[in-house]
Amino acid sequence: MEKFYGVIPPMITPFKENGDVDFDGFVSNIHKWNKDKLTGYLVNGSNSETAYLSEEEKLELVRLTVENAGNGRHIMAGTGLESARETIRFTNTCAKLGVGSVLVLTPCYYTNAMNSGAMIRFFTEVADHSDIPVLIYNVTKFTHVNIKADAISELSRHPNIVGMKDSNGDVPQLATFLRVADPSFQVMTGTFGAWYPALALGTTAIISALANCAPNEIAEVQELYDAGHLERSRDLYQRMFPVNSAVTGDFGISMLKYATTHLGYTGGYVRNPLGDSSPEEQAGLDKVLQKANIL
Repeated sequence: MEKFYGVIPPMITPFKENGDVDFDGFVSNIHKWNKDKLTGYLVNGSNSETAYLSEEEKLELVRLTVENAGNGRHIMAGTGLESARETIRFTNTCAKLGVGSVLVLTPCYYTNAMNSGAMIRFFTEVADHSDIPVLIYNVTKFTHVNIKADAISELSRHPNIVGMKDSNGDVPQLATFLRVADPSFQVMTGTFGAWYPALALGTTAIISALANCAPNEIAEVQELYDAGHLERSRDLYQRMFPVNSAVTGDFGISMLKYATTHLGYTGGYVRNPLGDSSPEEQAGLDKVLQKANIL
């Protein structure tokens, strides 16, 4: 499989005020993103509020993504469930809908048992029986599981495990994964906070929540870096860094959706038990967006 280059958003799922999925809003976002500097789409990622979606809703979002994505856009679906058996079943259901690859979350319910042996067993079985390429998803702030370098070293040599999204923002760990993995295995950062250092380490793609609302700025950091304009790339990265911190750390998904709406897309509401943003939070984010000169 050809390596990814560029920016992939983990697409938000807009909800109506009554909690229903706003499928029309979701499609309108794809049509707008089709004009942005993106290389593909991740449907049913963490920022999609996937934990709150039914399987029927997830599959409809997959179908709509495949149907509406621009030509040449790679479609990746989050399919990780707690057991290998269910992950394989859901993965291959998504494959039949036209997805190009799957991002599989590290299982985490029995946290203390999720050591390297468990990770190797799980991902090997999933990859052995998946009809499309598999990527590993490591996001410790949600799972409380951090996949180890020895597991990545072994799993990266599986012919159907083609890469990983590491969302921890831990640059030394990212460097370690890059060092121990097979050269064919693509290590991507999952947070804009590590984007400039990741480029310096040789990564070529990012799956970032910030790409929902500021995709072109993220792409420009890479374009400037690859053109040798390192200072301009770093300056843009630094300018956007507080925006990323605000929408992915300080405020969370409700404010990511607010920023997405504010910048011309459809954010919608969050689904209970998440709460929507307050006017005070929105005013705070407005100041961050204005300072970054993107509002």
